[in-house]
Amino acid sequence: MSTASILPTATRGKRIPTIRRLGAWLASRATDPKNGLWLVTGFAAVHAVLWTLILVNLKAGQDVHMDVAEAYAWGQKFLLGYGKHPPLSGWVAGVWFMLFPVTDWASYALAMATLGCGLVICWLLALRVVDRRRAFLVVVMLALYPIFNFKGFKYNPDLLQLVTLPLVVLAYLDAFEKRSIKSGVWLGLAGALALMTKYWVLTMIGAIGLAALIHPHRLQFLRSPAPWVAIATFMVAMLPHFMWLKQVDFVPLTYAGDTYSLTDRAQIDDLALGYVLHNLALLALPVVLGAIALGWRPFRLTPFPALARGANASVNMSQALNVWIIQAVVAIGPPLGALILHVYIKTDWGIPLFFLMPLALIAIPAVRVRKIALLNLTGIWLVISLVVLAVSPRIVAHEMGEKRTAGATYRARSELARGLTEAWHTRFYSRWPVVAAYTDTGQPVTFYSPDHPAPLTPDEPWSSGLTSLDDAKQSGFIGICEVGDWKLEKCEAWMKAHAANGERMVMTTRRYFLGMPGPATAWNIFIVPPAK
Repeated sequence: MSTASILPTATRGKRIPTIRRLGAWLASRATDPKNGLWLVTGFAAVHAVLWTLILVNLKAGQDVHMDVAEAYAWGQKFLLGYGKHPPLSGWVAGVWFMLFPVTDWASYALAMATLGCGLVICWLLALRVVDRRRAFLVVVMLALYPIFNFKGFKYNPDLLQLVTLPLVVLAYLDAFEKRSIKSGVWLGLAGALALMTKYWVLTMIGAIGLAALIHPHRLQFLRSPAPWVAIATFMVAMLPHFMWLKQVDFVPLTYAGDTYSLTDRAQIDDLALGYVLHNLALLALPVVLGAIALGWRPFRLTPFPALARGANASVNMSQALNVWIIQAVVAIGPPLGALILHVYIKTDWGIPLFFLMPLALIAIPAVRVRKIALLNLTGIWLVISLVVLAVSPRIVAHEMGEKRTAGATYRARSELARGLTEAWHTRFYSRWPVVAAYTDTGQPVTFYSPDHPAPLTPDEPWSSGLTSLDDAKQSGFIGICEVGDWKLEKCEAWMKAHAANGERMVMTTRRYFLGMPGPATAWNIFIVPPAK
């Protein structure tokens, strides 16, 4: 016997219409041209605030990820490139930390603000393909995609692509539809902005190019000025960065070649398979929850039929075809390319490439989206977010209690940074200018030290440009080698060559959280005084 059948008549009469009215209200706001943007913006803002609070709790026993610290360090100087990557992620971090304090919570707020902007842009993109009801459902599905919540804790170029790649796809769909000079200019600028985030976006730019060539309406687009204006605008906008690449002898390409080329066939196969399985696993959550929301009939045992035959005026088939082609290319292309070209492929590289998947699925004409589906999925999102917020302190306490503290983020590099800053001030009564250490140590020290010394990585051929060895010797620096690290011998050799006249000491750091100790870490320290 269903629950509804044993409820008093008056209760059923009040309860069910209330849910229906709430669903109708949400659907009306989502489909209203005037209120739709406010609804999506408000949803994105609430999502960003909730998950910032969650991440502050979940990461309370850790230092920030080295990628976050690296972006902060880059943002201390607005350069045209930072050795490994184009400059946009550093610029954004630089502006953000001009407005907010250099603290853990501000770094998580930066990540969530980035993802909140991405949600709004994805909504604007979805409106080019589906109606407003479906577009809002796409946004909520993305909010449930782990990249947009708990896995989105580290701000880096991969995360920033969840803003710039939706922008470039939005600009492409606009140019494909309008085929005007103005739309071509916007497409070119969006493409340049994306490429200034990370060179990996060439996969998405290539997918857009293939979509333009494969689409049945390709001739109308290619005969218009839009694609050619876009290419010209892109080249002009990228010219300063191209000049910088030449000045640094194409160091980022050297970095990529040195770091990611492989010869072990078995390892290449395993990495490509892991990449595919990892991204399929992440997509499973929003897809499954979206399917539940589409079929879930509140207070009924039988679900709604989520599929139906026939034409669907809610879908722009021409633009949907563009989205399907682009998503198929970026889903298949990278792992296939890694197998063919013998390239190391990281699972995190898939982070920005699957934001179109919810839209690609919701744009299938057979999918039927009822008003109540919006309330169903939004309710699921809210319950999950609030439950995780409530239990997040217990999760951290459990991890510390079980001593699950392996990994660089649990080493007390924040304590090390403060201790070394005091040591420098005690000796030289001046600002600490440079820290010489490998990235997983040096970048967090730059973030946490009140002096924010410029990072210098030993033996790195792709210098970030923030400082140089000559500058470090002139100003003085502190070198750091982690005892027990696999790079210790190499680090010690570099210090012997460049810090032979420095004072040597050993420091040990350990963080305590909720009365429980984290791992103790020993550091070999080399304090090189400023040149006289």
